[in-house]
Amino acid sequence: MDYTQQIDEIVSAAKFGDLIELSYPIGYSHWGVYDEDGHIIHFAVADEGRLMSTIRHDLQAAFPVCGDLLLGQTKIHRMHLMEVTVPKGVHVMISNNKHGHQPSSQENMRQRCDALMNTEFPYRLFSLNCEHFASFVRYGEAVCNQVS
Repeated sequence: MDYTQQIDEIVSAAKFGDLIELSYPIGYSHWGVYDEDGHIIHFAVADEGRLMSTIRHDLQAAFPVCGDLLLGQTKIHRMHLMEVTVPKGVHVMISNNKHGHQPSSQENMRQRCDALMNTEFPYRLFSLNCEHFASFVRYGEAVCNQVS
């Protein structure tokens, strides 16, 4: 199933607050929280000037899967799943059952999203990554199963 078909399947089944996992072929996953109409809220590239954009482009050419992470700045964004940059072979799924926690109410999840929207954060693989953000929104607790 190609990426567009996977997105169509997610859009037809997902509800606000679902955890969306974009599983990359190398074993790393990018995480976000489903919003509505095919959108997710997730760690994305922070706003940047022309110089940083050029550096990011060069890093992405050298390291296609993790070039953004090497610069270390992220911003909480809402964007359509089709606009999220992903490597070839990505698998997109709703992954609400990987953390062993009960979801918060949709009202609490919405408050967390609204409070963090457009906030810039340093990317920290072990303590503040996309999975920490997404699980915090859903459960009220930042959890990451990708790192020890």
